[in-house]
Formats: sequence, structure tokens, C-alpha cells
Amino acid sequence: MTLTTSERARYQRHLALTEIGAAGQEKLKAARVLVVGAGGLGSPAALYLAAAGCGTVGLVDCDRVELSNLQRQVLFDSSGIARSKAEAGRERLASLNPEIRVLAHALELKAANVRALFRDYDLVLDGTDRLSTRYLINDACVILGLPLVSAAIHRFEGQVMTYVPGRGPCYRCVFPQAPEGGVANCAQAGVLGVLPGVLGTLQATEAIKLITGVGEPLTGRLLTYDALEMRFHEFRVARRRDCAVCGDAPTISEPCDPPPAAAGIRRLTAAALSELLRDAGSPAPRLIDVREPYEYQAGHLAGAINIPLGELPGRLAEVAPASTAVFICRSGGRSLAACQMALAAGVPAPVNLEGGMLAWSAQVDPAIQVA
Repeated sequence: MTLTTSERARYQRHLALTEIGAAGQEKLKAARVLVVGAGGLGSPAALYLAAAGCGTVGLVDCDRVELSNLQRQVLFDSSGIARSKAEAGRERLASLNPEIRVLAHALELKAANVRALFRDYDLVLDGTDRLSTRYLINDACVILGLPLVSAAIHRFEGQVMTYVPGRGPCYRCVFPQAPEGGVANCAQAGVLGVLPGVLGTLQATEAIKLITGVGEPLTGRLLTYDALEMRFHEFRVARRRDCAVCGDAPTISEPCDPPPAAAGIRRLTAAALSELLRDAGSPAPRLIDVREPYEYQAGHLAGAINIPLGELPGRLAEVAPASTAVFICRSGGRSLAACQMALAAGVPAPVNLEGGMLAWSAQVDPAIQVA
């Protein structure tokens, strides 16, 4: 697709990059990217994809704009309250860049419609906040051979990873299963307003890299971000040969809706965990601190064992299934990911310390050091 004179003026800063240039910008113009979830993550991702000149951007969302969305969902403003997110988002992106095509899909993504929707796109970004939908999106992308950039946020932390067919693990390899309802959403747990901006922008960055072929995508790597500590961590992840959808003998050959919710991840406040530890009549929980060793050494709960998140898949046997396993990190994000891994490995009802060691320091023991 040849660039027009106005497009050359609009994308001049891209054209000045030798890694992108006219050839890369023409690839962006030809690209068709679907953003599932026009919320906190989808807002910045879609805005930057539109601004970058992605030729077709699709928005999937069945919700309407609410006042509480505006704290983080920068795709909308106050005039959009009560409007369809997909439609309001389409108008905003079209206004930002009239050179592109924006499609609104005001629908709930389900197994019955995912194939028909995804087949018109080259790349998918997952910005949803429901675990069941994340698995549906992942499975559809694997089955259809589509690249996927998946992100998630929780309170002050987020994570992002990229799946490229034939080049690395899928989302289900890292988190084989996790029942719906096991993880608090933004309305329940709260979220720092700028957090999805960071993760959504990373998603857009990954998408642009995949489209233009520059750089190295986040394949085989789970990138986590802690806003309070202002620190990124990277964890190497591998494709599982027994993965239900991308493994050597997959048992999932068609995208399917999730089964009814089962008992999943439990949540404890710092105060509640303190009471549990003082209760001599209850079995002592097994405390698993998934922070890095230097964080653990700075200060940790008595009796907690240190298994950094990157080592957890290979050390889950150390988590005794007969006892209550409580996973701990700095602010609750990494421990939530650990709970998902543990649940998939058969650890019954793993517990996440909400707010992590920061909450423990604020609510229970101000003297403890938190690195």
C-alpha cells in the first residue's frame, strides 16, 4: 500500500526511523489489528495504534461508558457517559486519524462468534479483565494462528506477554487454568489510574514491532511492572508440551466458553493473615514469598520460604498441598500470578496476600523493611 502525500506528512517521524521507513509504514497501513476490551488497557493501545497509522483497528466491547471509567480509560471523556464504548471509541480514533478505518464491535466475545470476528484480523490485543475471556482469546489465536499480545493489571502491578505462532508459549502455557472469580477485578481491588496506560502502551509497542518486523517481541518472556517500586521484572517462560491448546497433543481444538466457576484463588488482607498466624487452634499456613532474593532478605514474614516467581513452576512441589498456601510479594501482583500457577498445578485454593508486604507494613508491622 503506497503512502499518500498527507500520510507521508503525518508519519514523518516514523519515516525518519531507518528501522521503519516507508516500507514499515506501508506494513502498518496494511495491518488489521483487533483490540478486545476498550477499557484501561485497550484505550492507550488503540490510541497509539491509530496514531501510528495502523490501517484497520477493530474495537470489541459490549459495555457502556461509566463515570468511574474516566479515571483510567483515556479513550473517552465526560460527553461519552452512557454511550457504547465500541462506538464512542470508534469516533475518537477516527477523529484522531481519519486516514485509517476503525470498526466497532459492540458485542460480548463468546465461543460462538470468536472465529468469525478474528478471521478478519492479522493480530489481536487482549485488554480484557475477565480470566475466562483471556483463555477464549488465547485459544482462538492459537487455533487460528494469530499473534496475540496479552496484558493484565492488578492494583499497582501489571504483566504483558506476546504469543507468536510457532515461536513460543501461549498464555495457557504460563497459566494453564484459573477459575473465573478467583481474581478481583478493578472495581473490587482498585487500580492506579496510570497503570493501564503503561501496560497498554507496551501492548501497542509490541503490536507495531510485530507488524513492522523490528526488534524482538516478548515471546518466551513474561514482563511484569511494579508501579510503586518503578521496576520491571522479566521471567523466562517456556512452551509446555502438555499445553491443552498449543502442546504436542492438544485437547482443545475449538474455542469454547468456560465451565461454571469453581473454587479458586482466595484473598486475605494483611490484618486477616495476621489473625490467622496468631490463631494457635488453626493449622499454620505455608507462606511462600515470591519476591526476588534481595527483596526477601530486606524483610520477610517469619517462617516464609523464598521461591522467586521465575523459579516457581519448577519448585511447586515444595508447596505442600495438604496445607494452606499463602503467596506473598511486594504489593500483590506477582503473588496473584503465583496463585494462578499454583492453582493450575493442583494446589487447592491458594491464597493471595492482598497488597503484599506493603500492606503488611502499613497494617501490621511498620518496622518491617520492604525493599
